[in-house]
Amino acid sequence: MKIIEAHGGELIDLIPDEKLKAERQQLANDMPSWDLTDRQVCDIELLLNGSFSPLNGFMNQADYQAVLNDMRLADGTLWPMPITLDVDEETMSAAKASGHLTLRDEEGVVLAVLKVEDAWKADKAAESQAVFGSTDIKHPAVNYCMNIAGEYYLGGELLGLQLPTHYDYRQHRHTPHETRTKFKKLGWSRVVAFQTRNPMHRAHQELTFRAAQRVEANLLIHPVVGLTKPGDIDHFTRVRCYEKIMDMYPERTTALSLLPLAMRMGGPREALWHAIIRKNYGCTHIIVGRDHAGPGDDSNGQPFYDPYAAQELLKQHEDELGIKMVEFEMMVYSQDKAQYIPISEVEEKENILNISGTELRRRLQQGLDIPDWFSYPDVVAELRKSHPPRNKQGFTVFFTGLSGSGKSTIANALRVKLMEMINRPVTLLDGDVVRKHLSSELGFSKEHRNINVQRIGFVASEITKNGGVAICAPIAPYEKMRSEVRDMIEPLGGFVEIHVATPLEECEKRDRKGLYALARQGVIKEFTGISDPYEEPQDPEMKIDTLDFSPDQATQRIVLKLEAMGLIA
Repeated sequence: MKIIEAHGGELIDLIPDEKLKAERQQLANDMPSWDLTDRQVCDIELLLNGSFSPLNGFMNQADYQAVLNDMRLADGTLWPMPITLDVDEETMSAAKASGHLTLRDEEGVVLAVLKVEDAWKADKAAESQAVFGSTDIKHPAVNYCMNIAGEYYLGGELLGLQLPTHYDYRQHRHTPHETRTKFKKLGWSRVVAFQTRNPMHRAHQELTFRAAQRVEANLLIHPVVGLTKPGDIDHFTRVRCYEKIMDMYPERTTALSLLPLAMRMGGPREALWHAIIRKNYGCTHIIVGRDHAGPGDDSNGQPFYDPYAAQELLKQHEDELGIKMVEFEMMVYSQDKAQYIPISEVEEKENILNISGTELRRRLQQGLDIPDWFSYPDVVAELRKSHPPRNKQGFTVFFTGLSGSGKSTIANALRVKLMEMINRPVTLLDGDVVRKHLSSELGFSKEHRNINVQRIGFVASEITKNGGVAICAPIAPYEKMRSEVRDMIEPLGGFVEIHVATPLEECEKRDRKGLYALARQGVIKEFTGISDPYEEPQDPEMKIDTLDFSPDQATQRIVLKLEAMGLIA
């Protein structure tokens, strides 16, 4: 039985035998090294195991430019997404000088050595416009490109050592070679892939079953468990949901495999990329729906991509690719027929039911009923475990304000009040206390202030993630860092920013330690409000001036706000 050919004609495999691995490890020890980011770890895994065939490393500049301009590699092979290694200037210079760069995961384990062929400074705006059709940083990949990725790109062949180690769901993790071997063993010559980054409900089960029936193929549920859209449900929860729904398919017709891909949410180009990857895994068909891999709306409230642009682009390249697209429509539940049907088959005056993703999240947050027609009870139970009602989730209350504004006093009062009211651990992370125990080596430069706030945010995020309450009371003078802390915590639970907006003159009057006086005299350098700026929050959840409210009154206002937000019952 013949399995579909890999993209480019050959399935790449960059994992060496033990002898070659030992030689490469010796080379790696002698070269400058780079600690890979989460996205780079995903990319390097799919380069090493052949998912990105025919690529055998990070793109050189000629391939990169050809992909931007024409969605093809320099040799003409269809490829829509740039796969680049972004680094800082110091690493780029060291890599160019040595000709090699050792690539390590977060634990320092060497995954590969890059043979450096090209190094160049990227034009991030041009890349974003060419690949994603936008420079709007509301697009997650544009934001990554413009604000997170390193300024320099390195390209060249990879000398692989080993794949990243995964301790989770090993039974569901397969390389392209392994899925192809499995398909051959099972006699599956026609396989349709289903790409998803969300939990699957009854509508998804119905549409995938229909798609497989339509093309007379077996089905591979192939969810992404690398990096998806910020705010998505974590992959641990999703995989438990996939395991439950697998029981709903006919026996020996469907398989589950996890894909450690770092999605770009690139719409049409991403759909083409997904098709190539699934072709490398041995699939002959891929399901593509409305707005495939779209990131939603831009800063003007308009969709980044036309809802059918992905289907149209994939249709144009089907013959060249060899993998076929199975289009699908939105599935809705007909109350009259007691079954799911494509939206195009809805008859006039037919009673139709549907629950949007937003409505599902609302019901989970408020502990409301989720009907059986929408999802299987076992799937809903898994979602409820990881996403309890909002009043049982963790949250962070983040105070910010000048020294002497009253932050610590109100934060302490709030801590006691919450310990009276709720049965969850409450932790106070006061700015001065954290500096003493967690950040004692830091000074008061802008860089060190940011590191201190970042540490507070990290601890608060861990408390929030585990269902506790974190009350933070640093000065946190810079808007950008406060925004980063919010972004760190909001996907994990509630976040409430409170600006304690006591005027500077009043803060100076209250100054028991005499710090303001020393700052006025120039003895203390870089003092917030005197010789260093305080950037007031633009849109905090609450603003409190302690000239207008006593600590008890301020605390009561905050408690009422937490109740209104559903964070406490």
